[in-house]
Amino acid sequence: MLGAEDYKKRRLAYLIEKGQPGEAVTAKGWVRTRRDSKEGFSFIELNDGSSMKNLQIFVDKTVPGYEDVVKHLPVGASIAAEGELKESPGKGQRIELVAKSITVYGTADPETYPLQKKRHSFEFLREIAHLRPRTNTFGAIARVRNAAAFAIHSFFQARGFMYVNTPIITTSDCEGAGHMFQVTTLDLAKLAQLKNAKGEFEVDYTQDFFGKKASLTVSGQLEAEIFATSLGDCYTFGPTFRAENSNTSRHLAEFWMVEPEMPFTDLEGNMDIAESFIKTVVTEVMTKCAEDLDFFNQWVDKTVIETLTSIRENRFERVSYTEAVDLLTKSGKSFEYPVSWGIDLQSEHERWLTEEHFKKPVILYNYPRTLKPFYMKCNDDGKTVRAMDILVPRIGEIIGGSQREENLETLKQRMAEWNLPEAEYWWYLELRKYGTVPHAGFGLGFERLIQLLTGMTNIRDCIPFHRTPKNAEF
Repeated sequence: MLGAEDYKKRRLAYLIEKGQPGEAVTAKGWVRTRRDSKEGFSFIELNDGSSMKNLQIFVDKTVPGYEDVVKHLPVGASIAAEGELKESPGKGQRIELVAKSITVYGTADPETYPLQKKRHSFEFLREIAHLRPRTNTFGAIARVRNAAAFAIHSFFQARGFMYVNTPIITTSDCEGAGHMFQVTTLDLAKLAQLKNAKGEFEVDYTQDFFGKKASLTVSGQLEAEIFATSLGDCYTFGPTFRAENSNTSRHLAEFWMVEPEMPFTDLEGNMDIAESFIKTVVTEVMTKCAEDLDFFNQWVDKTVIETLTSIRENRFERVSYTEAVDLLTKSGKSFEYPVSWGIDLQSEHERWLTEEHFKKPVILYNYPRTLKPFYMKCNDDGKTVRAMDILVPRIGEIIGGSQREENLETLKQRMAEWNLPEAEYWWYLELRKYGTVPHAGFGLGFERLIQLLTGMTNIRDCIPFHRTPKNAEF
């Protein structure tokens, strides 16, 4: 049975970093380039996605099939090269593989293979999302995404949080905005209908799979609160869905959310754990993906490493929403969206605070109650709720959270403000009826985090397969 180290040795990253001259190995991957010499040998650059670097394969004319196979290997072909590692005389690589045999698993038509050795636009690569992970940029994004996900789990597990899987299908609208994807097994060409008391037709959801109207979840928070008020600190990490018709570089219809929930925690404690969380994940990715981040810093955004270093090393500024509005109105800057108390701050406002005024991440707290969902705890002033957002340079809001309303009667009043029927949230209300406790939590959009870590400007490039209005390919 293969152990963990054996599996690592199967990847080219291991050979490139730890392989020793004289070691007999078999390297497997996809051809990035092939250069032939008139002297009777070829260089193949091989990559399997485990590293930004390619492994150079030296193949001379004595290798079986050299003339018929090797000299005709196209970019994109998948091969195995068996041979011995040697110190490389060339610049840019520590070792190379001197091949004794080449096995071709699959060739690639050079006339139609779309990833030739040249730069491709991100717009074009979105059209071939099944092949774009083979490019330097999207291979690096995948590795950063992997490292960030591992760091997220490690952060919470090290602190005793329990990982909870919350449902994808729900009958509760957590945000109260109504942008939910409906899920049904009814025949859409012939909907089951009944006449109501007014003689109007309405859908008979009793004939549907769940016997009621169901949708894809916009958040796992409400269900996470069940476990937080039973088993202590917990977190979710899974896909969420919003049917918001926003065709912008900042919005996705399907995206991943990290949502911790903590009982016996107030807003200040929530801000503390959220700041520590961001710093820890950034530090881990900077350590494990240094080569990938150097690539992004060179080719995508020359401020990536500077921004991440600032996040890692600076204490986040904490400013109330009211104070932030005052700073913005007195800034003398002409914003596209005018600033006044009670508005939802726009990206331009958030970036001014983080990039121009404080020049570091900012935590805004105590937002107007009209801007935030029903479950956020009200302050004594009656106008604001104990909500907080973490704003970072280049991205703006990356985390949104709050202390949750634990008072049953106040929660009912807030639900009435949002026109939410108590009957559909009976179980959520009972959490306040049976052993209620102060508790808090936050949500991090995983793709926003990937934008921060990579400098990518379009969030569609930060998820393997983007789902947006009029697009659900692959």
